[in-house]
Amino acid sequence: MDTMKEEKDKKSKNYIRFDWAIKRLLRNKADFGAVNGLLSCLFDKQIFITKVLESEGNQEEENSKFNRVDVLVEDENGEKFIIEIQNNYQVDYYHRMLFGVSKVVCDYLQKGDPYEKIKKIYSINIVYFEFGQGEDYVYLGTTEFKGRHKNDILELTKTQKRRYQREKIGDIFPEYYILRVEDFDEVATTPLDEWIYYLKTTKIPESFTAQGLSEIREKQQVEDLPEEERQAYYRHLDQVNYEEGVIEHSHSEGIIKGRAEGRAEGEEERLKLQQVIEEDKKEIEENKKTIAEKDREIAELKRQLGK
Repeated sequence: MDTMKEEKDKKSKNYIRFDWAIKRLLRNKADFGAVNGLLSCLFDKQIFITKVLESEGNQEEENSKFNRVDVLVEDENGEKFIIEIQNNYQVDYYHRMLFGVSKVVCDYLQKGDPYEKIKKIYSINIVYFEFGQGEDYVYLGTTEFKGRHKNDILELTKTQKRRYQREKIGDIFPEYYILRVEDFDEVATTPLDEWIYYLKTTKIPESFTAQGLSEIREKQQVEDLPEEERQAYYRHLDQVNYEEGVIEHSHSEGIIKGRAEGRAEGEEERLKLQQVIEEDKKEIEENKKTIAEKDREIAELKRQLGK
């Protein structure tokens, strides 16, 4: 009986949301394991983070506008990864992705450096709202140049491949990954699915073995947080829910306002149309009178000619 209770307790444990946990998983190299695991599952190859880079999103803040979390890290090859978590709806989020990558390019190219020193940048976006139109929950965006007339793909020369250690032009340009968490059906069949299941539910079933999740299990249980930090975490959850409610309320108000404005515009159009109809009716009546008068005049003329 006790064994069954212990097993049930294990399964019922809640883990900290990743937007909160990631700040605490990057305090020193010993804690990089979970982030290494997420990136390795996403890229299907081993990624080893070596340091956290300066970024406005790396600052410790309990509340940020629209509950955004972004972290900038670097791997052993000097390639950079922007990990951004957006909890609430942002209409121009595509533009934000572009801005984030562009800023990293500019910030980490020293004045006078040749452009070839620009390192590969990966933008990993974990979004918790309806984002774009599509049926999948993981999307990859890359760059390629396609011939306008011949429909061929522009390639690197052999010299460029040797010099840049790249096989394709797209290997030089940034790559964008979008994880649409809310669109995941919670059926985990791959290591990446297991990660997305955790991102969506904050739960990690005992059967999950994806790289990095063991670090979450060991270090990021809500019940194991010190009291002060646990209360801070609960405040964070309240803030997420509050901002989500504000956005939903604004959205609902916008719909109501839009409907009211639509009704007002519709009423205005109806009144204009009614006025046009009334004017048309009046004109028709006047035309009828004119025609009747002409008919009488013609009839009188015929009568006189008949005499």
